[in-house]
Formats: sequence, structure tokens, C-alpha cells
Amino acid sequence: MKLLYIPFVAASLLATGCIEEIDPMTSVVTQDQLNKAPNSAEKLATGITSSMSGQFIYQPSSTDADDYGYTSTILFRDTQGMDMVNGDSDSNWYTTWEFCGVALGPGYAKCQLPWTYYYGWIKNCNNTLEVTGDNPSDEDDRVYAGIARAMRAFYYMDLARMYAPETYGINSQAPTVPIITEKTTIPESINNPRATNEQMWAFILSDLDAAETLLANYSRPDNTTPDVSVVYGLKARAYLVMEDWTNAAEYARKAQAGYTAMTAAQYTDRTTGFNTPNSAWMLSTKFSSDDKNITENDADSSWGSWMITELTAENGCGYASNYGYPFHIDRHLFETIPASDARKNCFIDFKIQEDLNEAYATEDDEVINAAIDTAIEYVREHNSDFPENMVLKNIGSEYEQGVGGVSVKFRPAGGPAGYDNQYIGFCVSVPLMRVEEMMLIEAEAVGMNSLEEGKQLLTSFAKLRDPDYVYGTHNETYQSDYATAFQNEVWWQRRVEFWGEGLATFDIKRLNKGIIRSYPNTNHGMQTRWNTTTPPQWMTWCIIGTEADYNLALSGKNNPTPIRPSSDSPEYIFGN
Repeated sequence: MKLLYIPFVAASLLATGCIEEIDPMTSVVTQDQLNKAPNSAEKLATGITSSMSGQFIYQPSSTDADDYGYTSTILFRDTQGMDMVNGDSDSNWYTTWEFCGVALGPGYAKCQLPWTYYYGWIKNCNNTLEVTGDNPSDEDDRVYAGIARAMRAFYYMDLARMYAPETYGINSQAPTVPIITEKTTIPESINNPRATNEQMWAFILSDLDAAETLLANYSRPDNTTPDVSVVYGLKARAYLVMEDWTNAAEYARKAQAGYTAMTAAQYTDRTTGFNTPNSAWMLSTKFSSDDKNITENDADSSWGSWMITELTAENGCGYASNYGYPFHIDRHLFETIPASDARKNCFIDFKIQEDLNEAYATEDDEVINAAIDTAIEYVREHNSDFPENMVLKNIGSEYEQGVGGVSVKFRPAGGPAGYDNQYIGFCVSVPLMRVEEMMLIEAEAVGMNSLEEGKQLLTSFAKLRDPDYVYGTHNETYQSDYATAFQNEVWWQRRVEFWGEGLATFDIKRLNKGIIRSYPNTNHGMQTRWNTTTPPQWMTWCIIGTEADYNLALSGKNNPTPIRPSSDSPEYIFGN
């Protein structure tokens, strides 16, 4: 009799978890029991997306501050590039991802965590499809099957981009990860090789084709579960990676129906900015007040703890707000954003910190207090209704980077109450797909077939954020000539528009970009100032070493353990 995990029970579920022997007295049920259980398909399908946030999945302990689900993997990825800078160069829960090294290798917990997450979520999808079957006749079961296929494609799409050493457009035969479905047998599981890019993306598209049919008539209650528009969006992402420009443009256009891009005012809204779904959000995840990530460990094991910077010092909680670990924007990227671009106000100007540093150097209390007052008023005008929360907390010796470049993009929930109480402020929604991404996919894809049409679409988008935008001013190559000058323009928009939303590493690998952290006046910490001419090795993640104990096809087939550069790179001079 076949055994299946029900959602949430396996804290360390590996790809081969389906062949482990589990005591029936634990949270394990048979296929027959699942089929006979009331509303089993509905409960399984609900678990596909509800398990993305709010729970301690990897460890039973509530003290791991990076164990809060999908949005934590966003930070794993984004800190590996150059656009997001860790607020501390010594150590915190994300240091390893930014600082590289053997701790990302197959024998370490950092390597295990995302593998556990993703294959656990995929198992939830497979369990749902076990119950519904391939082509259910019941309309509700069709929806559950469609959600399962759409989200399985979503998860495998991430895995393919994280674990493949080369993107599809460069090498369609590069290895990704093993494919596990509801039909994978035990003999197949113990000898299941890494699928090639070609095989993986074909599988992803087959799931999306099925989901498109199954969800055709589905009207969802909210955007925490996918509908057909999200399926279109996932297809647009897939075809973009595959460099199938015609299909990428077609599905990006389809995905936009019924949505409107955020206005500049919505983007920078100090109450609802990036914490509340709006007409631009296509898919999101949510932290609720009864989630363990909120109720335990002072809510410090949550997205809000790491990305919300405006909580009061009196509250005293939050890694970003009060412990000295806010994430900063890369200084060079910030300085390329024109003052006329509304998105610049999502980050505190580096000039503020420079002026504070100069004042402190005088050791004159009157000069220092005047500089603090000036900084507070500037931040009040440009960035935050609670500027004291930002400025005064970031000038002590423990805040080595200071306030310059600190993000206020992700606001606390609940208005003023959320600034004082993390149990309110951290109960936020986080976007996983926005219509703006579809607009930029369409622009890039159209432009690769018809440059002038692509420029028009790109310019139309850019003027939503910067009315003075002029095409041709954001085309730095980052030491790679794989992308066209037009793609570089689109890439810059994506870097700014989706800062902190998990797309940065995917784009670096897709466009075969190098990273540049070492340059004059950089804000990257010492011993992380590395420049590369191609995607760095640490962006290709290792498969956890014990997986080869269960899957013989993985023996000797892992990605190399990242090697930390021995020294900082010479400073790169932009514009040369």
C-alpha cells in the first residue's frame, strides 16, 4: 500500500521522501485513506500555497530566523548578487548567501534548507494530483488539480534556475534537478537523474498547459492561489528563459488582462506600500496573526523582521528595524536612479549618512544635533512618516553601514499601530508576481523581434515611474556582452522595479551577467567586494549531499562547492 505525506509533517522532506518508511502512527496516511477522507483534495490543494509562509518548515525550533518559507528564499537569492547589500559584514542568518564559501556546499544546513522547502511543496502538489487524477470530471477537483499543476510548475521553475549551472538560452542540456511527480515509482526514485534544461522546461510547460485548461473557468477568492492569469504569467516567464520571444510576448500580454500597474503614489505609499495586494498583484503570499512565524520568537522569524525597517526603537524587535541588520540597496544602482524616478524614495539617500559622518567627526554636539535634525527632516519629506525610527536607530556603532541606502520599500501593516507592534506590523502580504513584470517581459520579448516596438513599450512603462525617462541611459553591461543594449535597458528597470522581490539572481543568470561589488565608494562590506565577468559560481546551488544516498543517479553529479574568493577585487570604474 502506498504511503503519502500530508502537508506540513515532514520537516526535512527530501526529493526521495516518498520512499522513506514512516510509522503509520505518525502523520502519514495511505492513498485509500486520503481518497476516502472528506474534502481531501481541497485540503491538500489548500496546503500547496498556505504552506509557503508562516510556518517553521525546516526545523521544529522556533529560533531559526530564516525559517519562514518562500520569502526567505527570495533573500537567499537576492543577497547573492550586487543589488541587495547585507547590513552587517560579520554574521547574520543571510551572511552565508552573500559571503559565499563552503557553507553553501552539500554537507551544510544552508544547502539543505531550500531543498527541503521546495521538494516539500512539490510533494504537496503531487499528493493533490494523486487524489484528483489527471483529468477530473468534478469541477472542484479540476480546480484543485489546476492549482497543483500551476504551483508545481512555479516551484520547478525556481529549482531549474537555481540549480542549473547555465541558463537554457546558453545550454539547453545543462542539468537542473530530478523531476518527481505523483507517478514516480520507487525504482525510478532511486535512479532519477537531473533533468536537462530542455527536459525540465518541457515538463514545466506541460504542467502549465494542463493548468491553463483546468483553471479556465476558475474565479479565485484572492490572489494567494493561482488562476489562469498566473498560468499565463508563468508561461511568459518560461518562454523568456527559453528565449522564445514570440510566445513570451503573447503570454505576457494575456497575463496583463484585468490588472493595472501601480501608480508612482501606490508604489511609494507609506501605509500600504508592498504590504497589501492591489490591482497590480497577480500572486502573493501572506503572514497572518496566528502564524507560528508571527506568534513565536517575537515574530523575528518572518519576512517583516528582515525587510521592514520602520518599527520603533521602543518596540525593540526586528532584525531590520532594531538589531542592526537592515538590507541596503547597492550604492551604484541607487546613484543611477534619477531624482525624477519615484522609486528612488524607497531608499534613504547616501548623502544623509555622509553628512552625519562629517558631523560626528567634529565631535561638536551642536553640529551633530543639527545634522541629525536635518537628516530627520529629509527622511520625513522623502521616505518615511516616522523618520526618527530610521535615523536615530542607524547612527550607533553597531550599525556599520548607517542609514544610507536603507530600504523603506516594504512598509509595516496596520498603519501607525504596526510601527509600534510587530505582531501587527509584520502581518503583511508579499507579492510573488506583479503585472509590471509582465509589462517588462512583453517589452523585452517584443524588442528582441522588433527593436523600435520594444523601445516604445519600455518607454511607456518607464514613464509610469519617471516622467522624465529617456531611453538609452541605463545600459551598463556588467562585463558581459551576451545581452543586447536594449536588454540591458530592460534589465535596469527590472533591477529597480523588483528590488527585494526575488528576481535579481534569475536575471543575472539568464542574461549571463557578471556582478560588480567592488567600485569606488562601494557600500559592500570588505571581503565581499568581488567582481566577476559571468554569473558567479555561488549562484549555482549545490544539491544536499545525502540526497545521493537515496538517488544513485546523483552520485558524482552535484554542482561544485562554491569557493570564496581569497581577496577583494580591484575597483571597477563604471563608464569606462
